Amino acid sequence: MDGSKTPVTAPVLILLGPPGAGKGTQARMLEDRHGLVQLSTGDLLRAAVAAGTEAGQRAKAVMEAGNLVSDEIVIAILRDRLAEADCAQGVILDGFPRTTVQAEALDVLLQANGQRINAAISLEVEDDAMVARISGRFTCGGCGEGYHDSFKPTAKPGVCDHCGGTEMKRRADDNAETVAQRLAAYHAQTAPLIDYYASQGALSRIPAMGAIDEIATALDSVVAQATA
Repeated sequence: MDGSKTPVTAPVLILLGPPGAGKGTQARMLEDRHGLVQLSTGDLLRAAVAAGTEAGQRAKAVMEAGNLVSDEIVIAILRDRLAEADCAQGVILDGFPRTTVQAEALDVLLQANGQRINAAISLEVEDDAMVARISGRFTCGGCGEGYHDSFKPTAKPGVCDHCGGTEMKRRADDNAETVAQRLAAYHAQTAPLIDYYASQGALSRIPAMGAIDEIATALDSVVAQATA
């Protein structure tokens, strides 16, 4: 982290949506098309720990003790990351904030930088459809190719179309009961952010049950307006 300062005009976007809504996929596509930098909490923590920054050392001590990293430390790590030169074109926050308390802390940080949330984009999905979408996922253990029981089955049952492998894997938490619990947790903790950003006039809603390219086109329009 070289200490280069980000111009205060650098836009800040947030992607909201429940697990499986496609936030990570769309964030990576926005990086490629708009020159934005995707920032996820997990990546930020790992990078700060690896770099040995002050905040990273604090985070490492907390994690090694088996505890959750506090909002204060996450904000400190985010402050350091936003100051790096590659964030000059703007960033996409994926997975943070998760609560209104975190959102308020983020606002304070951005205001100190002369920045603001340019757009909070909510990827709108249907719970029942999300349960079906996530619980049906599986991958080839050999090459990692992704499949789905209903939407993308293998041409030959149990055999990978890509490499011919026969070892298929499913994530332990990709089952209907666990997915339903994750969605309930999202609605209880994170969905209130939708009202929070709507009250600021920063919220955009995008239907996210369609094709990836269709969702990307809708996102492009919102991002273009937010970063103009």
